[in-house]
Amino acid sequence: MTRTAASQFSNFVVPAAGYDRLMGRYLPALAPAFADAAGVQEGMRVLDVGCGPGGLTTELVARVAGGSVAAIDPSPPFVRACQERNPGADVREGVAEALPFDDGAFDATVSSLVVGFLSDAEVAAREMLRVTRTGGVVAACFWARDAMPAIRTFWRAAASLDGRVDGDPRRLGDDDGDIAGLLARAGAVHIEQGVLPAQGVYADFDDWWEPFTLGVGPIGAYVRTLDDDQRAALRGAAHEALGRPVGPFTQEARAWYARGVAT
Repeated sequence: MTRTAASQFSNFVVPAAGYDRLMGRYLPALAPAFADAAGVQEGMRVLDVGCGPGGLTTELVARVAGGSVAAIDPSPPFVRACQERNPGADVREGVAEALPFDDGAFDATVSSLVVGFLSDAEVAAREMLRVTRTGGVVAACFWARDAMPAIRTFWRAAASLDGRVDGDPRRLGDDDGDIAGLLARAGAVHIEQGVLPAQGVYADFDDWWEPFTLGVGPIGAYVRTLDDDQRAALRGAAHEALGRPVGPFTQEARAWYARGVAT
């Protein structure tokens, strides 16, 4: 793992509740849509790569039963949470670039909101294909660039105050064709791609803002570099960028997905 990748990984070694509040609130909508796109159904053996606290894993277990689902993530607190929430599933600590499963062990291997954070996405994609049986499905999804308003608003507000920030950093998976290209280079065939909808429901602005302060991911790492005054200024800029919402509100998001067939 490179120094950059190691630093990026450390941003996810945080309590699962933080991720639940930041991104997990979008999973009740995104996970079923992604599982549908991947064709996950009863009777299949399925692997969730980069499972986090288990938002997608729970959807997979509901479809195929726990004993037919495996999941893996490098974050120990996320693994513990996924195990607790999905008894019967085979949940392990490990990385996508070296999956501890046999060749052809699964009918479908899926990965949600992960590809942009991998230390070596090309190796991980080949690993996902390796553990999928011939004719099985490999699928991944990631937030579409400029279509995840919570992230976009945060970085836009940060850039307005901090010359070190140049908007939302680009990641693999952000743009149309990124994931499809990744699967094609890894050796998948019959590739399809599209867009998945998701929604995040917030009780109020504090419910939107506070998850950014919990240390999760690159945003959490950035907020930790700020002093109290800088955080307060960023909170105000984000509130202004959102139009100063009062009371409950919903943000609509979209994720790119692609699926391919293992050979």
